[in-house]
Amino acid sequence: MVHGYHVIWGAYGFWLPNDPRGSWSEFVYSWELARFGRATRSSERDKSRLQDYAAWRDAARKALRYPAVTFTAEQILAVADGFQRFVKKSGLTVWACSILDEHVHMVLARHRYAVEQAVNLLKGEATRTVAEQNLHPMERVRQPQGKLPSMWADKCWKVFLDSEQAIEQAIRYVERNPDREGRPAQHWPFVTPFTGIPLGGWITYH
Repeated sequence: MVHGYHVIWGAYGFWLPNDPRGSWSEFVYSWELARFGRATRSSERDKSRLQDYAAWRDAARKALRYPAVTFTAEQILAVADGFQRFVKKSGLTVWACSILDEHVHMVLARHRYAVEQAVNLLKGEATRTVAEQNLHPMERVRQPQGKLPSMWADKCWKVFLDSEQAIEQAIRYVERNPDREGRPAQHWPFVTPFTGIPLGGWITYH
């Protein structure tokens, strides 16, 4: 019985479809990236390329259509403002969140939205908020018709959490992420402490 999800999604350019570490992709849609190898599923890690991963990633990112996104501290705060706006209007329960320079980790309770839809809506609200604060990282590559390229990578990873132990482990992992990247701990007002699964079992948190 699924009670929550650990979801991870990247900023644009964070995890490429032919990344040697594996990805969710089945096809490399960009011809610029295709010359760096075929798409790699998560179960198909290319160990030969992992040895020179830093050089591979640097070269592949330079071949992207737009510069890879790395959020500044100010942009991270704006992203958090967007997440808070969406949580407030949707009733989504967030048990943990870390917003890092190039990707986001969240632990979410099951909701009336499918988890993929919830992630897309979180991305959208964050994008609107960042743009409203004149902090969009793609501003320098705004297209002639005025459209901004997405600051997010497509899709997300998701792990289904079916027990209190799994939820608590995911929360600990996400809460420790900033420290692993040399960042201070993060405490966001839209995060709700996890207090256990109700005895009734199956529940939609909103």
